[in-house]
Amino acid sequence: MLITGGKVFDGEGFVEREVAVKNGRFADSAAADALVVDAAGCYVIPGLIDVHFHGCKGHDFCEGTEEAFDVLARYEASCGVTAMCPATMTYPEGVLAPVMDCAGSYEEKSDGAALVGINMEGPYISPGNIGAQNPAYLHGPDVDMFGRLQDRSGGLIKLVDVAPEIPGALEFIEAVAPSVRVSIAHTKANYETARRAIEAGARHMTHLCNAMPPLHHREPGPIAAAFDCADVTPELIADGVHIHPAMVRLLFAAFGDDRMILISDSMMAAGMPDGTYTLGGQGVTVHGNRATLADGTIAGSNTDLMSCVRVAVKDMGIPLASAVKAASVNPARAIGIDDDRGGIQPGKIADAVVLDEDLNVRHVVLRGRLLS
Repeated sequence: MLITGGKVFDGEGFVEREVAVKNGRFADSAAADALVVDAAGCYVIPGLIDVHFHGCKGHDFCEGTEEAFDVLARYEASCGVTAMCPATMTYPEGVLAPVMDCAGSYEEKSDGAALVGINMEGPYISPGNIGAQNPAYLHGPDVDMFGRLQDRSGGLIKLVDVAPEIPGALEFIEAVAPSVRVSIAHTKANYETARRAIEAGARHMTHLCNAMPPLHHREPGPIAAAFDCADVTPELIADGVHIHPAMVRLLFAAFGDDRMILISDSMMAAGMPDGTYTLGGQGVTVHGNRATLADGTIAGSNTDLMSCVRVAVKDMGIPLASAVKAASVNPARAIGIDDDRGGIQPGKIADAVVLDEDLNVRHVVLRGRLLS
């Protein structure tokens, strides 16, 4: 394949050049009989990587079935998300175990996003900032339990979430941080406790600003703790519902686009009409782009990662290059798959998206094949 005429993301900005694909990877040159894809007037970006979403098209990752995974993978790929690291909800080990089994044996489909990891969002979180997680299934941080689930997944768990103030959290972080990226999540932690978690090995922040104490000039909280540690990567849900555009701009300016990670945090209603759905065993009502529990708590998002990129750029004033870094380059690096993904350099897996001038998806290239 040869993609011609487009403005190609080079890791920092956009340059006009051709993109060659050979044997499923980006290459220095294409074969003489290569399929030519005309990208004139368009942007060519690496495939997006969503490291935090729960479901879409009426299915949830925690269903733990090949059918559900196929639906997720195909929908994500159709939106330009070529690699996925879906998130679990707060459930007991007996529910999570078969999800891990299925993920560990899952084989990617030719028209579906690759399953490159699992984000274990629960159950080691705080009852004081539960968000849309189910409090009935909370569990204290448990190294042995995590190890069993990681073994069943075949090592696919790339992120595990912890509220650092709950008993045993710091010891858990110290124990597992050498083998998995630990994320501070659903927490009431103050600045000092969050710093201790980072010193213990935490290097990620789950949906920054959501389900955690806000910034305050005398009680700066976990957001400022993350800012003070240059190797911590914060997630943001830029769907226009979870965070005000001014706060998104502030956080990009503060942390820099080398650290920010855009996520969708989508639930099963993404790609579906308004109605009533479930998330983590709880009912969720969806109206437009807003999903809520019965008490009004925002319950995940009703959008996809490419739509979040579009909102970040068009409605929030984030430069396109910064948004692409946050939705592809940075998540790839955070979960340790950047040797193969998150860029259009020769040698990387040929995942790419061609966007028109309005940032709508015109073509998706998935592992070197033209998907659309």
